[in-house]
Amino acid sequence: MSTNHPSALSDQPLLSVRSLTKEFVSKSGFFGGVQQTVKAVTSVSFDIKKGETLGLVGESGCGKSTLGRSILRLIEPTSGNVFFKGQDITLLASEEMRKLRRNMQIIFQDPYASLNPRMTVGEILSEPLEIHDLFPSRAERVKRIQSLLDMCGLRREAVERYPHEFSGGQRQRICIARALAVEPEFIVCDEPVSALDVSIQAQIVNLLQDLQKELGLTYLFIAHDLKVVEHISDRVAVMYLGQVAEIARSEELYTNPQHPYTRALLSAIPIPDPDYRKERIILRGDVPSPKSPPAGCRFHPRCPQAQERCQKEQPELRSMDSGVGVHYSACHFSGL
Repeated sequence: MSTNHPSALSDQPLLSVRSLTKEFVSKSGFFGGVQQTVKAVTSVSFDIKKGETLGLVGESGCGKSTLGRSILRLIEPTSGNVFFKGQDITLLASEEMRKLRRNMQIIFQDPYASLNPRMTVGEILSEPLEIHDLFPSRAERVKRIQSLLDMCGLRREAVERYPHEFSGGQRQRICIARALAVEPEFIVCDEPVSALDVSIQAQIVNLLQDLQKELGLTYLFIAHDLKVVEHISDRVAVMYLGQVAEIARSEELYTNPQHPYTRALLSAIPIPDPDYRKERIILRGDVPSPKSPPAGCRFHPRCPQAQERCQKEQPELRSMDSGVGVHYSACHFSGL
């Protein structure tokens, strides 16, 4: 394997994604006779070290959530490999994958839709313990549920209440407690704060950070809010139209972006200082359809720096010596 591949970030990563691709086939026309392929995720590769948070950002529809769910095989990837602690989980049978799910959990975006309204909080937190045959006695289970509520900042009397009796922030705390119930090592956080009020977002992000330090958790943190991602992430990956455009340590990416798309995204972050003037990069046109992505670099129709080469040749995600860790960019002209 080439030394400039993202695998060089860690000799022994907890999670390794290799050339992961997910395509959906849609049917249209009379009687569904016309098939179209939606290329949601195309040949994505990266590693995540144990205890690390990799932030994943990009515009809505770029494939972030599809990537996260494909990694966990909540939806089956079309091709590629996902290695968890060295084991290729894309090869596992359904029963083997079910057992592994104890170590790989997800926190969904919408705390209102992801909790069963007919179950009490106690029942919601008991369910994963029963599925994975953990804490078999009732006393052990009660103690575990109380511990989860304490860790996530919820009152113990919440066990008898139903999801509709809680605020959005409290419901997301319940979702976090449910993900932690089976003692996972890796959690996909799929836009866990985007449905919450801004005043509550910081509380949930701080909770996730505290839990990471306490339990040694590893996160893939998916979001479109660049400031939230900067705050929580050790490294950040930027996606555009189903592909990774750039990966770097958080501070390096925000201060020294190499890909034109990353620069455009960062230029849109509001600055609280009214006297500070930052040049805004306005991209031309709209994001192309994933049903028919452009040839060459997928960003070239909107890129202010595009040249003829960009229309024909797809750039590889290649490394650059940034001085503060490995920095990758999928642009022909990065670092030049």
